[in-house]
Amino acid sequence: MIRLRGVTKTYTRGGETLVVLDHLDLDMEEGGFFALMGPSGSGKTTLLNLIGGLDHCDSGQIIVDGEDIARMSGPELAAWRAETVGFVFQGFNLIPVLTAQENVELPLLLTDLSRRERHEHARLALELVGLDDRRGHRPSQLSGGQEQRVAIARAFVTDPKMILADEPTGDLDRKSADDVLTLLVRLNREFGKTILMVTHDAQAADRARAIVHMEKGGTLGRIERRERQPAPI
Repeated sequence: MIRLRGVTKTYTRGGETLVVLDHLDLDMEEGGFFALMGPSGSGKTTLLNLIGGLDHCDSGQIIVDGEDIARMSGPELAAWRAETVGFVFQGFNLIPVLTAQENVELPLLLTDLSRRERHEHARLALELVGLDDRRGHRPSQLSGGQEQRVAIARAFVTDPKMILADEPTGDLDRKSADDVLTLLVRLNREFGKTILMVTHDAQAADRARAIVHMEKGGTLGRIERRERQPAPI
C-alpha cells in the first residue's frame, strides 16, 4: 500500500541545513500494523507526516494506495487525506468546548452525510471504543485514556484505509496505554486498517506486526517482521 522511493526531506534551522530523510526507500503492505522506532532525530514523525500528506518531501516518490501524493496540489491532498487517512496524536487534540460526540463528528462535516447520519456514525464509533456512555462528556470530564479513545474514534469514523498514530500512548499510564493498543490491534485485525505508529515504547511496539527501525540520518528504514503472532487482544 505504501511505497517510498528516494524520499528526501531537509529542514533549515539557524542557517544550517538538517537532513532528516536522505533518499529513503521503504515498502509497507496494506493491512499491516507497523511500529516506527528509532533514536530522536531519525525522522519517524517526519516520515509519518509525509505519508499522511501533512508535509511535502523535497524529492522522491510517496505512493500510497496507488497515488503519488508527492505530486498532488494542496486541494487534492486535502481531499485525499479526508478519504484515506485518520490521525491520532500524543496530545489527543480534542476541542475542549465540544462533547465527545461532537469531537468525533468533526471529520464528518466534510462529507455529504446528513446531520442524523453524522450523529449515528459518531455514536457507533464511540460505542466501538467503549465510550457510548460518555458521549455527552467534554474532554475535561474524561481521563487521559478516555480522551485518546475518543481521538481514535474520531480517526476512524470516516472509515479511512490507514490510521497514523504519533506516540499515541506517550502521555498515558500503563493500563490506559494497554487499552489504547488493544483498540488499535482490533482495528487492524477486525477492520483491516493499515496502522503506522511512532513509538519509543518497546511494549507498545510489541503489539505491532512489524517494526520499522529508523536510523539517524534517514537513509535506512529496516523492517523487522514478527515471526510470532502479536500479543493477544
